[in-house]
Amino acid sequence: MGLGGCIILIAVGAILTFATDWDMQGVNLDLVGIILMIVGLIGVTTFSSIARRRRVVVPPTTTQVVDDPAAHHRTRDGYSDGYGL
Repeated sequence: MGLGGCIILIAVGAILTFATDWDMQGVNLDLVGIILMIVGLIGVTTFSSIARRRRVVVPPTTTQVVDDPAAHHRTRDGYSDGYGL
């Protein structure tokens, strides 16, 4: 159940608890509304703790540039690389 489902549970529970005056035989709608709100709050806290664990930031690694001294001392005569043929 995602965050939207949890918010819907809280809203339906609040509507059943505070906005209705229905009387059903054998069912206490106020208690059902309170239970739905509690389940929605538990879902929101669980979802937020899982989402917080997913957002672990890994520090970027720095690249190392290795200077090859042999690369600077090559001589090019213009013929050995194929252009002077």
